[in-house]
Amino acid sequence: MAPVAAHAVVIVAFDGVQLLDVTGPAEVFSTANAHGARYDVRIVSPDGADVRTSSGVRIGADSGPDGLPPRPGTLVVPGRSDWRAAVADPDLTGLVAELVRRSHRVASVCAGAFVLAETGVLDGRRAVTHWRLAGQLAAAYPLVRVEADPVFVRDGHVITSAGVTSGIDLALSLVEEDHGAATAREVARELVVFMARPGGQSQYSARLTPREARHPVLRTVMDAIGADPRLALEEVSRDAGVSGRHLARLFRQEIGMTPGRYVESVRLEAAQALLEAGDDPVDTVAAQSGFGSAETMRRVFQHALDITPTAYRARFRSTRTTPRRIPVGAR
Repeated sequence: MAPVAAHAVVIVAFDGVQLLDVTGPAEVFSTANAHGARYDVRIVSPDGADVRTSSGVRIGADSGPDGLPPRPGTLVVPGRSDWRAAVADPDLTGLVAELVRRSHRVASVCAGAFVLAETGVLDGRRAVTHWRLAGQLAAAYPLVRVEADPVFVRDGHVITSAGVTSGIDLALSLVEEDHGAATAREVARELVVFMARPGGQSQYSARLTPREARHPVLRTVMDAIGADPRLALEEVSRDAGVSGRHLARLFRQEIGMTPGRYVESVRLEAAQALLEAGDDPVDTVAAQSGFGSAETMRRVFQHALDITPTAYRARFRSTRTTPRRIPVGAR
């Protein structure tokens, strides 16, 4: 039997690139090779020269565009914090545009989404970047359907991921796609990271959001819900001495979401923490996190994360040691 051809993974590097955007995915794919995968990981720069990353660490490029396979299996485009400098570099965007046309699967990490958007491959597609840059991506490239919250988003053969370490999550998900969940779990264990977070998982904690609220009533309400997600909105607003209508106006003005959406996001986080850390039945987790019923919790998980609570818990089994209890309001 002829040997299976290696899957070429091409990671673009350039001056100013964020170091972990490059090395995180490279480490995942390289580690997978010790568990049965056959990835040929190549670092390529526009001119084939070494590059200096945002942290000052130099990365050696394997080559320039010459010598790459005609049809790479996966293209990974990292980013740099000054994305405008990246998209203004014709050598970089030209290289990426050429590799986008040739690659079976295209991915970006963090601000690498801007470079992909510059090539036009994200036009009409759902995409994500670091949450701080989501508004800038939407403004600069209005044809891209930007989503601010998920860890990574797949639209056809194009996958975009959020900030920095989410490139590891993205790479783990691609290993799982290529070689199955068991191999991806082994890679995650080797690297001492969680098994790939579901792509729909939020980039940031809803229970840290009160720090962004200026109005004292809003902070009081959000802190109370964060401390106990089982509280009803009506009860919390009554204790705070505000009407539901006024509370909704404060949420829209300062947080950009409805009070109900905020409560749901806090309950979702609480349920995730309970599922990750303990062995309580799903019904118990639903009650403790404020959902009331397992069916309600299942619907929210399916809508927000595209995964069931039971499947979500299973993703963390390979990285858990002994179960531990955590308070509902703790993080």
